[in-house]
Amino acid sequence: MRSIQLNRKRRITNGRKSGSNVWGEGLLQMGWLLGCLLLLNACNKQLDFTADGRLPNVEDAFTDYNRVRGYLNSCYGYCPSPSMNRASFTDEAQDADDITSGSDFINWYRGALTASTYASNSADGSPWTTLFQGIHQCNTFLKYIKTATVYAREEEKPGWMAQAYTLRALYYLQLIKRYGGVPIFKEPLGIKHDFSQDRRAKFGDVVKFILADCDSALTAPDSQFGFPWNIYDNQFGIMNRSIPYAIKSQAITYAVSPLWNDGTFTLEEAAKITAEALFQCTANDYKLFDVTPAATVAQNAYAYYFITSSNDKRTVDKETIFQQGSQLAVWRDAGMPTTAGMSKAGPCPTQDLVDAYEMANGEPPILGYSDADHLVPIVNPASGYDPNNPYVGRDPRFYASIYYNGAVRFLNQPTGRKVAAYIGGADSLSETDRRYTRTGYYQRKFNNSVSSQSSNADGAIRLLRLAELYLNFAEMAYQAAGPDVPVTVNGTSMSARQAVNAIRKRAGMPDFPAGMSKEAFEKKYRNERRIELAFEEHRFFDVRRWKILDQTDKFVTGMRIRTNGSGLTYTRFRFNERGSTTDRFLMYPIDKNEVDKILGLSGVNWQNPGW
Repeated sequence: MRSIQLNRKRRITNGRKSGSNVWGEGLLQMGWLLGCLLLLNACNKQLDFTADGRLPNVEDAFTDYNRVRGYLNSCYGYCPSPSMNRASFTDEAQDADDITSGSDFINWYRGALTASTYASNSADGSPWTTLFQGIHQCNTFLKYIKTATVYAREEEKPGWMAQAYTLRALYYLQLIKRYGGVPIFKEPLGIKHDFSQDRRAKFGDVVKFILADCDSALTAPDSQFGFPWNIYDNQFGIMNRSIPYAIKSQAITYAVSPLWNDGTFTLEEAAKITAEALFQCTANDYKLFDVTPAATVAQNAYAYYFITSSNDKRTVDKETIFQQGSQLAVWRDAGMPTTAGMSKAGPCPTQDLVDAYEMANGEPPILGYSDADHLVPIVNPASGYDPNNPYVGRDPRFYASIYYNGAVRFLNQPTGRKVAAYIGGADSLSETDRRYTRTGYYQRKFNNSVSSQSSNADGAIRLLRLAELYLNFAEMAYQAAGPDVPVTVNGTSMSARQAVNAIRKRAGMPDFPAGMSKEAFEKKYRNERRIELAFEEHRFFDVRRWKILDQTDKFVTGMRIRTNGSGLTYTRFRFNERGSTTDRFLMYPIDKNEVDKILGLSGVNWQNPGW
C-alpha cells in the first residue's frame, strides 16, 4: 500500500516564494488579478507537473492516480511561514538592525511606510497574491475531483478533498487576519470571470466560509488513506484531522475580537466552537508537551518542546498541530557576539517583555509605572521581586525564552561561562554594532545552547499548537460565561480558568485563583498568552485584534547594566517612539498595484483605512 507523499515544490520563506511554480516564475510579481487570469487560462488548458514533460488537459489529470496526487501537491506551499523577525515588529523585541541604514526596522519604527513599500519592510512581505493563488489551486482541485474517474481506494477521494478544503480554509484565515474581509471564491475563476463584480466580504462571512470548509473536511473518513488523526510515514506537513479544528479555533477567536467583530457570531457560539476544537484534539491524543529533559539539554519541558523535532509522527511531540516553516538558526540570526559564525543579534527582547514574566509564586513583579516613560516601575510587594537582583525567582518560561545577564550560556557546562551583558562584558549592549544586544537581552527560545556553525540543533516555530487552542477557548469562555463557569460540548466540560491552569501546570506555575472578575481575569489572561506564545508571531496579531496597538507598541524599553564594585546597577532606558502604532497599522495594506487594478475595473477602492 502506497502512502501519500507530497513532494511540495513551493516553499514560503518570510512570505516570499522561492523555487519554481507551475505557471512560471513571473506570475507572483504580476499581481492578483492578472495572476488569476493566467492561472485560470493555464488550468483550463494545460498542466505542467507530469514527469515526462507533457502538458495534459486538466480533465485528463483527474483520470490518473499520480496526476491527481500531483495536482493536490500543487495546492500546498502558499501559506506564509512564521518569521522569527516578527517579534521585532512588536513590543517583544527591538531589532539589532535598527542601526543598519535602510533596514526594515528603521523604516518600521519610523512609520515611514506606504502601500507600495510595506511589503519590503514587513515580516512576511505581502502575501495577498500568493494566498489567492493557493485558493485558486484548491478551487480547481475541488471542482475536478468531484467528477474524477481516477481509480483509488474508497476513502482516498474524500481524503484528498479534505486536504484541499483544509488548505483553502488555512489560506483564507491567513488573508483575513492580515487584510480583513476579502472576496470569497468558491469555484475556479472562468476565463470570462467579471472581476468588476467582485466585492470584499465581511470578516464574519469569510469566517463562516472557513468554518464550512473545515466541517466539509471533517466529513472524510478517519483512516490512513482518508483524513486521519494519525500521521503516517512521509506525511509530515500534510493536512490531517487536527488542523481544521485548530483553524476553526483561531478563526472564531479573531471573529469576535474588538477589531473584527461585526455581529456575525456571538460569544456563546465562539465558546462552543473553541471548546469543541480543544476537546476533539485532546480526545484524540493531543496533549501539552511534558517530557522532562536532562538539565544539560533544556531547563524544563517548555524549553525542551521548542528544540524538539515535530517530525516524529506524534510519538513524542503530541502538542504540535501544524509546523509551517523550517528549522531556525537562532545561534546565527539572533545570536551572541561570542558565538562563532553569528551574523547579528536579531530580535532583542525588551524590558517590557521581561517585566511581563511573573514571579514563580504567580505574582506580577511590576504593577505598572509611575512615569510616562516606563523607567520607574511600581514593584509589587507581594511578589518578592528584587530590583537589584531582577532575574531570580521568575516564571520558568523566562529562563527558557531569554538570555539575561548572568544566565548559564551552555547548559552542558553549568559551571562554565555566563552571559555577560553588562557594559564592558563580552555580550555587552551596543548602540552601534548589530552583533550585540540593543536591549540588554538576547533571544533564547528555539535555541539549543549547543548549536553552532558546524551543528545547528535549534528548533522551529509551530504555526498551530495545542496550547493556543487552550488559550483561545479560555478567551472565549471567560467572556461568554465567566472565568469559572464550565462550557460543555458533547458531554465534556471545562472552564476558562481550568484551560489556563492546564497551560500553567506544564510551565510549573501556580493556578489562576478562583473567583476572579472578568476584568481581572482578562488582564491576567492576556499576560499569560503573551508569555506562553512569546516569539511565535501571535503578539503581532493579538494587540491588533484587541485594538491595543497604540498602548503596547508606542515605545519599548531596555536595561543597561553596569558593574559597581562587586555588584551591579540596573538602569532602565527607553527607545524612541515608534511611528507604526496608528490605526492604519492595524491591517496590512493591499498591494497598491492590486488596488489600482480593482479601482480601474470596478470603481471601488479596496484599500484598507489609512493606506
